[in-house]
Amino acid sequence: MYKSCFSFFTLNRPDAVPDICLAWRKAVVLMISFIMLLGFASFARADLLSRARAGETIRIGFANEVPWAYPGPGGQPLGFVNAYTLAVLKKMGFTKVEPVVTEWGGLIPGLKAHRFDIVTGGMYILRERCRNVAFSDPMGVVSDAFIVPKGNPKHIETYKDIASRNLIFVTGAGYNQLKAAHRQDIPDANIMQVPGPTEILAAVRAGRADAGGIPYFTARNLAKKSGDVEVTDPTRLPEWTKNWVGIAFRKQDSAFRDAFNKAQAAYLGSDEMLALVKKYGYTRSQLPGKVTTDYACKHR
Repeated sequence: MYKSCFSFFTLNRPDAVPDICLAWRKAVVLMISFIMLLGFASFARADLLSRARAGETIRIGFANEVPWAYPGPGGQPLGFVNAYTLAVLKKMGFTKVEPVVTEWGGLIPGLKAHRFDIVTGGMYILRERCRNVAFSDPMGVVSDAFIVPKGNPKHIETYKDIASRNLIFVTGAGYNQLKAAHRQDIPDANIMQVPGPTEILAAVRAGRADAGGIPYFTARNLAKKSGDVEVTDPTRLPEWTKNWVGIAFRKQDSAFRDAFNKAQAAYLGSDEMLALVKKYGYTRSQLPGKVTTDYACKHR
């Protein structure tokens, strides 16, 4: 039948083509289209290492979190985590990178939805996040801190100070400080959640919140920028508020993560690396030591 149908088409006699041949041609066209779509989808979902080696652009996702990772002029990826990640990628032979800026709460959902390939936003390695993404080996360790009005008029140093005095605490949506506040018995009614550092600073400056909970680096940058808030002593907070920072990948991109770890191991803590991130405030004291990602995933 297929040969006879073919003869009708090659004779250029569309008016004489039997219905069964038209149906056969339609089925063939649909099948070819389906196969092509499957091929495109397979290519789009190929693992990151294969795509990067094929010369595709690697998309890095981050929020506006100074000095961790933030956009500069023209969207240029700035901040010590961005600078560090770009340097490791270059060591791996990958220099085609595209920055994608989003809100903090959209980083993990955006990674899983393939809107970008890597999260460079300065993300803590936490148990609940480890269920959703594959973290690199730690690239730093950072303490929490509070920003409070200049002079710290309410003498806030710890989460317990906020809970015991019925004070108002503000932090970012999706920030680990929310979990810490709950652990230290601050009720939900006393917790404000806002999009990010700018809103945290605004809440404290306007008196809508008594203290803002954020990572130490972020707190120090906000205090420097505003001039009317100060940073509390991070050593007054419990040891368990200290966290390790990693670069996040999709779980199916573990091959790329492993290659990244290998390149990172030779670069982390080198004089070259420390010179690169010095201007952002990252020093040798922020190096992660011997703590592993497995440890952080289980204990944070």
